[in-house]
Amino acid sequence: MDIQSIVVSLLPILIAITFHEVAHGFVANKLGDPTARLMGRLTLNPIVHIDLVGTIIMPIMLFILTDGRFVFGYAKPVPINPMNFKNPKKGMAISASAGPATNIILAIISQLVLTIFINPAIGLQLGSFSAAVLRPVQLMFEYSILINIVLAVINMIPIPPLDGGRVAVGLLPHKQAAAYSKIEPYGFIIVIVLIFSGAANIVIYPVIAVIYTLVKFF
Repeated sequence: MDIQSIVVSLLPILIAITFHEVAHGFVANKLGDPTARLMGRLTLNPIVHIDLVGTIIMPIMLFILTDGRFVFGYAKPVPINPMNFKNPKKGMAISASAGPATNIILAIISQLVLTIFINPAIGLQLGSFSAAVLRPVQLMFEYSILINIVLAVINMIPIPPLDGGRVAVGLLPHKQAAAYSKIEPYGFIIVIVLIFSGAANIVIYPVIAVIYTLVKFF
């Protein structure tokens, strides 16, 4: 990944993580938990959602350590109090799934913008305008598709505190859910081990490839 790719991918990354977190809080608010709204987290201002470690330090370190081959990060989690839901487990599962679902929607929208507007405009061969403006914009939307799909798939890994883990806890019987939720403090360590050990190649990357292919059909 060169400098141009890094710069072009910054806006899609900020949009992806911002909409992801706002979706959690928005759905939670609709289900009866106003915590995120009262704390000012239902905003599309990305600065509010940036986490120093997860959004800045971790991605930069991973980029350097993997020579740009793998970058992963996270935003400041939106606060949710499941006790405000009529059904805490169900409400938590639904609000957790809202983030990845929003990322898939953003990926589809990005593909539609490419198909309907950007690619046809580039096909007109507008000379210097096409090279200076349209191609970077095209690259930005291409990155948006991939970034949103990767964010959705990784977050749906059924390991707390990832969204998939919260969905799993919401679906499990109470006793098993309580036991399973105890691995949450070690969740990110487990995910990083899965990725760097190559275990992710078996499940995560194929899922990303399948969803990417389906989105490209748009």
